[in-house]
Amino acid sequence: MERLVELRGIVKRFPGVAANDGVDFELRCGEVHALLGENGAGKTTLVNILYGLYKPDEGEIYVRGRKVELKSPKDAISLGIGMVHQNFKLVESHTVLENIILGLKEDGLKIDFERHRGRIIKLAEKYGWRIDPGARIWQLSAGEKQQVELLKILYRGAEILILDEPTSVLTHQETRRLFEALRRMAREGKGIIFITHKLNEVMEVSDRVTVMRKGRVIITKETRETTKAELANYMIGRPVVFSQRKVSAQPGATVLKIVDLKVSGDRGYPAVNGVSLEVERGEILGIAGVSGNGQVELAEAIAGLRKPLAGRILLNGADVTGMDAGRMIEFGVAYIPPEGNKLGIVPEFRVVDNLFLKAYRYPPYSNKLLLNWGKMLEKARELVKEFGVVTPSVFSKARSLSGGNIQRLILARELSGIVGGTPRLIVATYPTKGLDVGAAEFVHDLLLRYKEMGSGIIFISEDLEELLLLSDRIAVMSGGRIRGVLTRGEADAEKIGLLMSEAAPQAG
Repeated sequence: MERLVELRGIVKRFPGVAANDGVDFELRCGEVHALLGENGAGKTTLVNILYGLYKPDEGEIYVRGRKVELKSPKDAISLGIGMVHQNFKLVESHTVLENIILGLKEDGLKIDFERHRGRIIKLAEKYGWRIDPGARIWQLSAGEKQQVELLKILYRGAEILILDEPTSVLTHQETRRLFEALRRMAREGKGIIFITHKLNEVMEVSDRVTVMRKGRVIITKETRETTKAELANYMIGRPVVFSQRKVSAQPGATVLKIVDLKVSGDRGYPAVNGVSLEVERGEILGIAGVSGNGQVELAEAIAGLRKPLAGRILLNGADVTGMDAGRMIEFGVAYIPPEGNKLGIVPEFRVVDNLFLKAYRYPPYSNKLLLNWGKMLEKARELVKEFGVVTPSVFSKARSLSGGNIQRLILARELSGIVGGTPRLIVATYPTKGLDVGAAEFVHDLLLRYKEMGSGIIFISEDLEELLLLSDRIAVMSGGRIRGVLTRGEADAEKIGLLMSEAAPQAG
């Protein structure tokens, strides 16, 4: 089978780390090749080299058997290499057509919009997509935006496609449609590099898989000759549990009751529009939905970070509607924010400072006048060890930690009971997003441990696999409303996906 791409002995060093350390990789004509590895394994660095964003310190790049030097993405595009980034690179105020032809020079001084429109419609139909070339990007769903990104590189003649975490914002149905399109592209002879954290997707859509660890290739195998468990073991060096895990705790008294809650989004539009939910002691209530449908605003309202417009929030029977975050902490609410590296820490503060952002006012760490640094340092070192935070010292700045260790730091602060003991309610908002399989497993185990201890847990995720793995019930959120609540026995990916697509995302 023809080799579209061959990377030989690729080395890329950054200060203090070899991101790629003698990497060999090949992409064949007509295959979907999955690229796996923990965060920091070197996957993104490798594809950025192939796309011309980085220049390798050592090694050679061959495209269709010819040695090439890629100085910029322009060089890559000229060789038929296209990349769809995890964060879409589209101009929201422009139309689909304008985004697709942006930068093309084939028309000269006058652009033939009608000709481009016809070609775009024909190309979209070829892969089963229905896209209006005149629609503005901001009007599209996440799945449609991704289709535009793919159309943009296909329209430029790309035969080598790089997709970085392409399903992270898609519903189950949109993921299925994407996989159908990728299989068709492969049948046409295109080569696709597919970067993902989701092992189920690797098994479903890829032909071969390469696993990287610490900048090196560990194994390349035909996908049909391996298993999820084996791939996870290659990634992190130990077995990972994938079966649904049951814990002995039984649901009990109602911890949280939400009645007809309405919450405004940042743009002034209703982001949560009449939500009613209950969470019991020792229960994990999963909330499924495509990002932007009110999940974050709901979580912030429960945590006291956003004032509701209407409705009620009851904790253990007490009306806490509108209370600020400080009071909610005292009521036993732990909040794990989305994008922990941005919203969950103060990057310039030390590890110890970040651990006590909420507890510094309370004894024995303070007498409300002076801080007891001895007690704080003792507790900080204890938490770093208990939660496995890898850091040179509790005096290291939080920004120096990896993404997985930042999340462990946040979990240590929120769940350790520094204030008020074991949390009564845990609100976890995308706690595993962007984490590798080993770090995600740690988060899962931790949530199950607190469930067993009797905490009520709201678990917000876009990953249906982990929702089905952990949740006792799953509420599906779309357009700021709850579209249905399924028990563990009722729930499956198809039912959840259909409920997720019932309404368009709210503008706020």
